[in-house]
Amino acid sequence: MTTKKAVNVVKVSILGDEYSIRSDASPEQTRAVAEYVDKVIRQIMSGSQMVESHKAAILAALSITGELFEARDGAYALSGSMQKLSAEIKPWLPPAKRKD
Repeated sequence: MTTKKAVNVVKVSILGDEYSIRSDASPEQTRAVAEYVDKVIRQIMSGSQMVESHKAAILAALSITGELFEARDGAYALSGSMQKLSAEIKPWLPPAKRKD
C-alpha cells in the first residue's frame, strides 16, 4: 500500500499577482519560497528600471539556481569531509562499534 502525501493549495503573491500553488510542501514553506522569489525579483527590478518583470523573473531563476548549485556543492564537500573523518575515526572505535 502506498501512502500519498497531502497536497496543499496555498495562495501566494508575487509582484502583486496572486497564484494558487499546489505542493506537497507545508503551506509555510510554500509561502516562504514565494516570498523569497518575490524578494529576488524585486531586487533585480530595483537594480535596473529597464528590466521587464518576465525578464526579471528569468534573472531571479538564474540567481536562485546559482544559489542552489553552490549549496549542493557545499553539501557534497561536507559529506566528503564527514566520510573522510569517519574513516579516520573508525579505527579508534571498539570492534563492536565499528560498522564494517
